[in-house]
Amino acid sequence: MLRRLAVLFCLAALVAIIPAYADQWDKQTKVTFSRSIELPGIVLPAGTYVFRLLDIPGDRHVVQVFNADATHLYTTILAIPNYRLAPTAESVMRFGEARRGNPEPMRAWFYPGDNFGQEFVYPKKRAVEIAETTHVPVLSAEVTPTEQPEELAKAPVETIAPETREPAPAIEELPVIAEAQPAPEAAAPEAPAAAPAAELPKTASPLPMLMLIGFGLLGVALGLRAVAIVLA
Repeated sequence: MLRRLAVLFCLAALVAIIPAYADQWDKQTKVTFSRSIELPGIVLPAGTYVFRLLDIPGDRHVVQVFNADATHLYTTILAIPNYRLAPTAESVMRFGEARRGNPEPMRAWFYPGDNFGQEFVYPKKRAVEIAETTHVPVLSAEVTPTEQPEELAKAPVETIAPETREPAPAIEELPVIAEAQPAPEAAAPEAPAAAPAAELPKTASPLPMLMLIGFGLLGVALGLRAVAIVLA
């Protein structure tokens, strides 16, 4: 997705489109390209060109490309109507992606105010290459650009689809509304566990205590005997 947006921004700087004053039926448009571009069967260097529709019967269109003052014809191109939902107030040129260093192939041309445009038909070999690069279908015919529009308009046209490859699993991204969340309350510190009651150290043996009690009782007995002798 980011790559495609970058390509579109680059292509926006590629052309400056100036509608020429002509009858609307021929859609005459003067275009200035800042670098070379590719059309079916030809690469045009940077410069100013005039695009014009020929008046021919049928549901196919033929586009002719001239120099800036429309005195020299460069190429005649077969085109098929390409519809869009929303017309624009200015001309639009759609390009496909190209390998690094190669000119971008022009895919379609839309005249101001029209809900349809001209999708260019490429020779089959080149259509296959463009489809594989852009990963979108490309119109193709087994013809080369010619200055005989009637013959060009009769050529059978097919759609070249890119080779099918197993796509990577789609990752659905849903919009998320960020809301301020209250800071979590600090948890009260836990009371330290009560330390176990200290125990008195135990002596190695109860014998000393028993001896002390015995001496005490002996002293009491001697005292009582002395008192009895005095009273007698």
